[in-house]
Amino acid sequence: MDQQTLIIGALILLVVGAVLFLVLSSGQKEKAQKRVANMRGTSARGRGAKGAKDDANNKDRRKKLSESLQKIDDQNKQNKKKNRLTLEQMIEQSGMEFSVQKFYLISVVTAFALGGLGFVTGQKLWVTGLMFFVGGIGLPRWFINSARKRRQKKFMNEFSNAIDVIVRGVKSGLPVNECLKIISREAPAPVNEEFFTLTEGLRVGLSLEQGLERLCERMPVQEANFFSIVLLIQQKTGGNLAEALGNLSTVLRSRKAMEGKVKALSSEAKASAMIIGALPFLVAGAVHLSSPEYLQPLFNTKNGNFILLGAGIWMGMGIMVMRKMIAIKV
Repeated sequence: MDQQTLIIGALILLVVGAVLFLVLSSGQKEKAQKRVANMRGTSARGRGAKGAKDDANNKDRRKKLSESLQKIDDQNKQNKKKNRLTLEQMIEQSGMEFSVQKFYLISVVTAFALGGLGFVTGQKLWVTGLMFFVGGIGLPRWFINSARKRRQKKFMNEFSNAIDVIVRGVKSGLPVNECLKIISREAPAPVNEEFFTLTEGLRVGLSLEQGLERLCERMPVQEANFFSIVLLIQQKTGGNLAEALGNLSTVLRSRKAMEGKVKALSSEAKASAMIIGALPFLVAGAVHLSSPEYLQPLFNTKNGNFILLGAGIWMGMGIMVMRKMIAIKV
């Protein structure tokens, strides 16, 4: 076999090998493309199923959230209809331990004490009756309302710190009920008293919703209402409770700072109102000291009494208007 024949045979084998390589490589490429297409289809189907599942979960969560907010809104409307508090609720919100019967007994004693003081000092009959009325109805209820406001103010001052305790406890892995027990043991009054009542109610079988509802009844402030809304929504819809309560704590602290700023800005108006309200009494006292007989007709004559009554009514109306003007709600 000559050299030319060997070269031709080698070329033929080389061409045949190249053709076979191209055929096999194209087949492998088609198989690879099919596998990639199959994988993409599977991935797309998986993402589609997962996306549909996430959409269904989000839709269900939005539905539960809407139902929770609607229920809370209905409950707030029902509470607003009960504008007038009963005497028992007022005593409970003030933190006092005595009963309604004891309150009435104290009112009677106070009424006879002030009425007797007016009678002994020789006051007129209408002045003595007014003192009796103030001692029996005005003074005891004023004391209860003042105690309620002081207690609510203390609660609002310490409530954001209690929420921070819950946030740290939840982040460290403690359940919410245990965090509430920690607050009931270690928080200052009256926060510990309210949370102790809440935890005791949960221990005897009340649901969290019922316990929070009673908490809002005992402490009717917006901070407690916000707290109950966050817990109820998280219980029904899920989510990051620590983040939600942390945001609530930030909001409450911002409200407190804003309230302090408003008080500072309105202090000048309050001082002016106090000076204007005290000015008639100061002038009347100065006139009485310099000329005791000058103002006697106002007290000794019928026309003078009507003048004093009209002046008192107009002055009271002016004080009410000034209080409304300088009262800024945050």
